[in-house]
Amino acid sequence: MSTQLHLILMPVFGILVGIGASFTGLGGGFLMLPMLLFLGYTAQKAVGTSFLAIVVISISALIAHNKLANVDYMAGLLLGTGGIIGAQIGARLIEHVSTANFKKLFAVILMALAIYIFIKK
Repeated sequence: MSTQLHLILMPVFGILVGIGASFTGLGGGFLMLPMLLFLGYTAQKAVGTSFLAIVVISISALIAHNKLANVDYMAGLLLGTGGIIGAQIGARLIEHVSTANFKKLFAVILMALAIYIFIKK
């Protein structure tokens, strides 16, 4: 795919991911990763790039949700503190996973999440 097409598609897809992330609270990575993999990124580069975009999207979503009084800061900070540790471990683990295996694992996680949400009362 051409660089010009990437420059057009990425902001458009970013808008869609921003809407999805702000609406669902899932951060957008579940939408962004498949797009980056489709564009030819390795699993490692897709994950890292996705996190940069998620930071930007998350700050914007936090501002919007804060205006609506939809933020529990204590819970968010506690979850974030644990997430810092998990993120360091995960970044090192993904270095040992091939892109092909990553795609399979990611698909299984998405399917399991979809099934859980579908059957949860």
